[in-house]
Amino acid sequence: MRVFLTGATGFVGSHVARAYAAQGADLRLLTRSTSNLSSLEGLRGAETVVGDLRKAEALRPALVGCDALVHVAADYRLWVRDPEEMMASNVGGTRELLRLARELGVPKVVYTSSVATMGFKMDGTIVDEQTPVSIKDMIGHYKRSKYLAEQEAIAAAKAGQHVVILNPTTPIGANDAKPTPTGRIIVDFLNKNFPAYVDTGLNLVDVAEVARMHVVALDHGTPGERYILGGENLTLKQILDRLSAMTGLPSPTMKVPHAVAMAFAFFDENFTGKLRGKEPRATVEAVRMGRKMMFASSAKAERELGFKVMPVYPAMRAAVDWFVAHGYAPKP
Repeated sequence: MRVFLTGATGFVGSHVARAYAAQGADLRLLTRSTSNLSSLEGLRGAETVVGDLRKAEALRPALVGCDALVHVAADYRLWVRDPEEMMASNVGGTRELLRLARELGVPKVVYTSSVATMGFKMDGTIVDEQTPVSIKDMIGHYKRSKYLAEQEAIAAAKAGQHVVILNPTTPIGANDAKPTPTGRIIVDFLNKNFPAYVDTGLNLVDVAEVARMHVVALDHGTPGERYILGGENLTLKQILDRLSAMTGLPSPTMKVPHAVAMAFAFFDENFTGKLRGKEPRATVEAVRMGRKMMFASSAKAERELGFKVMPVYPAMRAAVDWFVAHGYAPKP
């Protein structure tokens, strides 16, 4: 089986690549000219293709002869100077890749969406794939782009294309080189840069189980259906307390009201982001998102795909060990 995989140099994508390689797949991996290829080390026989989601037509030759398209790549940032770049990659890139797959007769597609497209509430309600949601519920450019990209995948499936949609919650584990916004929570904690916390919640999932589902969904997922891939629902304070128990570092005890966090984010976004041109530590949109508890159920994926909801402690431990081993933080 020949698989064209996007996002293989990223956190989730690198694990997906190894999951497919373990099944003996013939991998053709999309990379960018600026990509760090260290995450691909050890993937024997994998072919790399240099390209850009914003210029998807140029990827046509790479899709020729493929049995599947697994589209994991996305511009995942909570702050961006030019939102149109994110829209072009996440929405336009997805739409055009789906078109190319149809035109070239690629039989199956797995599209990696995000739990960010779900209809989360402020009261901590556990949501699922049936919870009502619309574009109005999407806070920030990233969430809006992923919601619109997911709509492209749903529309393609309704038109007859074999497209299965996966919605990971917040993957965690080793090899988060960028790191992702979630990985930055761990890195900041390890570097003792987490003096306080806000009242918010996340669902953390082992990235290895997310990767396994990308293989399973290819043959067992129902086209047009969305599948939440999640683990444990935890408040930010619970996450920090677990990191504290794991490392011996103190967990912050001061809870910051959202209004104070919003004021800091407004200053940081305007001073660090707009004036200095650097990514701010906090953004207004991130604080707005934090008012909603991102708690979700993976019952559908458990029933239909054999997904396993596992304790997230081993994945957190793996993330801590990897960050320390690779110099992101001192050994606690």
